[in-house]
Amino acid sequence: MIEFRSNGCMNSVPPVTKNIILINFFVYIFTELRPEFMYEYFSLFYPTSQYFHWWQPVTHMFMHGGFWHIFFNMYTLFLFGAVLERTWGPRKFLLFYFVTGLGAAGLHIGVQALQVAHLQAQLAAGVPSAAAALGHLYAIPTVGASGAIYGLLVGYAMLFPDSRLTLLFPPVTLSAKWMVIIFIIIELTTGVFGRMTDIAHFAHLGGALFGWLMILYWKKKGKMYDYEQ
Repeated sequence: MIEFRSNGCMNSVPPVTKNIILINFFVYIFTELRPEFMYEYFSLFYPTSQYFHWWQPVTHMFMHGGFWHIFFNMYTLFLFGAVLERTWGPRKFLLFYFVTGLGAAGLHIGVQALQVAHLQAQLAAGVPSAAAALGHLYAIPTVGASGAIYGLLVGYAMLFPDSRLTLLFPPVTLSAKWMVIIFIIIELTTGVFGRMTDIAHFAHLGGALFGWLMILYWKKKGKMYDYEQ
């Protein structure tokens, strides 16, 4: 439960969650002021793109493509990140957040590598549209904390599987485990069949996958909580 106080509800949010939210909004403001510079240097591009820089797998997690993109990501972080940080403590939570975010970038780039190999084969075979498609892939930036957010959702669902969650649209109530399973099925289906191509579905799936793997590892090693030996 979030405690609302007279001096602001953010005072009840644990420090790592609060600072990640604040950094994201500061970066969003800078992006609104200098969009070309921010998107070119801090979004994530394919590693062989002329726009790629080594820091982008981290910085793209703090970039967003518009107000509603950052709003829903930070709202979800506000709800679920605070719970996980209180459960694990700040260091373990921060590790989980960045591992899932980097895992999301890794799977996204891995899928792009398959697309690049396919397009290069088409280019070698003389397919006229392959060059334009390849150039488009190299020039498209990926932004957002959504991969890490999907990691948090999986983490929450694995720790509190029977917790009841209600969507805003549509107003459906399900247990956390079923809600997250449905989200993952939707992402996998839309990613495989190419629906909503402006969304990095495999980045979302990468964050979910690495979140699941981290929880399994911590459970196996008895390191889910700091007081476990």
